[in-house]
Amino acid sequence: MSDYSLPASFDPLIHQSSRLAIMAVLAGSESADFTFLVKATGLNKGTLSKHLTKLRDAGYVEIDKGYKGNYPHTSAKLTRNGRKAFQDYRKQYAAFNEVLQP
Repeated sequence: MSDYSLPASFDPLIHQSSRLAIMAVLAGSESADFTFLVKATGLNKGTLSKHLTKLRDAGYVEIDKGYKGNYPHTSAKLTRNGRKAFQDYRKQYAAFNEVLQP
């Protein structure tokens, strides 16, 4: 009989759906600005900001705040540790998915 429970080794910081969406978008690009992340993830600005802060505090995301002309501009990118953590998460998820295959 197969064990269909989620592995305890899943990174809970990444596994949360909003942060998983952020990590996936950032993994597919060198960096992304805040407005793009809002549109790509479907999160509102406050929620996105909160989750980016958690990912930054974990060392997974680097946030750059500056100006483009006279307007504030915020962008985010995965750190080396963030890319590795996301790769590890994807490998764990793929292994878990193999267990579910008949």
